[in-house]
Amino acid sequence: MKLNSPYPVVTKVLTGIQGFDEITDGGLPQGRTTLVMGGPGCGKTVFALQSLVTGANKRKEAGIFVAFEESTRQIVANAATFGWDLPALAKKKLFFLDAQLSPDVVKAGEFDLVGMLNVLQAKAVEIQAKWIVFDGIDVLLSLLDDAVAERREIYRIRDWLHLNGLTGIITQKVGGVEQDQRYNFLQFMVDCVVVLRHQVVDGTAFRNLRVMKYRGSGFGSDEFPITLTSAGMELTNRGPTEFEYHVTNERISSGLPRLDIMLHGGYYRGSNVLISGAPGTAKSTLAGLFAAAACERGERTLYVSFDEGGAQIARNLQSVGIQLAPYLESGVLRMYSTRTRGPNIEEQFGILRAKVRQVNPRCLVIDPMSALSAKVEHLASADASQHFLDFLKGEGITVVNTSLEGGFTADEATATGISTIADTWIHVSYIVQDGERNRALTIVKSRGTGHSNQVRELTLSDEGVSLTDVFVAQGKVLMGVARWEWEQEENATTRRTQVATDLKRLQLHLSQAEATARLQVVQTEIEARNAEISLLADSTGSASKLLRADRAMMRKMRHADEEVRVVTPPTANGGSEIHVGSKTNGGPKANGGPGKNGGKGPA
Repeated sequence: MKLNSPYPVVTKVLTGIQGFDEITDGGLPQGRTTLVMGGPGCGKTVFALQSLVTGANKRKEAGIFVAFEESTRQIVANAATFGWDLPALAKKKLFFLDAQLSPDVVKAGEFDLVGMLNVLQAKAVEIQAKWIVFDGIDVLLSLLDDAVAERREIYRIRDWLHLNGLTGIITQKVGGVEQDQRYNFLQFMVDCVVVLRHQVVDGTAFRNLRVMKYRGSGFGSDEFPITLTSAGMELTNRGPTEFEYHVTNERISSGLPRLDIMLHGGYYRGSNVLISGAPGTAKSTLAGLFAAAACERGERTLYVSFDEGGAQIARNLQSVGIQLAPYLESGVLRMYSTRTRGPNIEEQFGILRAKVRQVNPRCLVIDPMSALSAKVEHLASADASQHFLDFLKGEGITVVNTSLEGGFTADEATATGISTIADTWIHVSYIVQDGERNRALTIVKSRGTGHSNQVRELTLSDEGVSLTDVFVAQGKVLMGVARWEWEQEENATTRRTQVATDLKRLQLHLSQAEATARLQVVQTEIEARNAEISLLADSTGSASKLLRADRAMMRKMRHADEEVRVVTPPTANGGSEIHVGSKTNGGPKANGGPGKNGGKGPA
């Protein structure tokens, strides 16, 4: 079983100071006392007065402002720059009391705040006040000039606040060491202590806020930069510990088609792109291409430039075919130009946040981001830059930052350190060769996507911006005229080789034709010889046949070859014999009878 705690939980009330309510997780402790301390010009009065105005405007809570140092007329006049309209609030929700005391009056006798507190209590009941501010309590303490009296009156105020249930704010100036030690007891008697600090570093002013103490509550104990804007005090908060923002796979063009191919589709929507390089390496040109491409898609774009006017940037980009004037006229493109030698970096980022909220762009160019850290090398520069980029990422704005490197031999780093948090980092550089300087582009990194690791030559001309493959010859990277000369020499060599090849081909064709002609002659001679051989064979065969025919005819004519048929009488076995013979040599012989040589012929 869970028992209810007998101790009250700290209830908080919002101050309306952007960033402060976040680091305190709700604002100041309600019904308790807060001490706001700091040197002159830190913004103590602004802090207290803005808390009252927020309560009066947003929660309709009445408040009382007790001024020990300045007159209420001066306070109201000074607050007019914030647009709070204190005279109107003073009629219904706010009561200002001049509590300036003369040293003669204080020292004339024993002094206490009982009378003033009775007046304030009556007024608080009348207007149903929830807030009260004692501004410049240290002025009263210094007039008392008695440590015991000082403590007595401060504790009197604390008890009075607790009795009436008012949320109290006490402001105290911090000066010399002796004075600080004298009034240290104030920090122990209150429930919350806020310390404001105003310092100058290398000629640049910085204001910071730190919550030193907060009873019954956790809080951000770091020192946070603050700025005084037209809306009052703003605190640059680092944001939540856990990053939570929308991401998408949508790609948008960089404005340079070849670069989109190198990035496998372009930039991611809502990403942070950094373009770094030495002066004159075409960083602003690449940023201008991105802005023009965004405007071409109809997306509202803000171009922020430092130390260079927007009209001059638009004119200069025309020389490389980038036309921003039509988009400026239509209003889809807004250009904001400012100097970096005025307010400090926190104030400038505060102004940029206000400008971003006013324009509400989908794409943003900051050219160059490094200008904000050029004046002072301070941790606040990198801190503020990263906070501002986190703010843009949370808003889903695609931002292209350029960062200036201080020389032609500068390494690939940025003064503000944003290269570590950039989603895509493009580096442009110079390559000096054969008496000329040429631009080169490479992609150092691109998170979440494949990308080319090759160096490309970046060329600018009247026709526009282009990227070409780097030409490598004999182990050297050639660009510009050196590349052109080498290409011309290669073209000439290629032409000479082609001419020599064509000439050789013609010679071979001629030789082939000659060989073919000779072959034709030989074939003709062979055919002639074959014909002669054939004729010779025909003539020889005909003569032999003719000779044989003649001989046969001669024998026939001479009856030399006439055959003689002789039939003998039947023999005993009933058969008969036929003898074929020639008439030559006396005729045939029968039964071996003698012929011409004395044999007996037939009967």
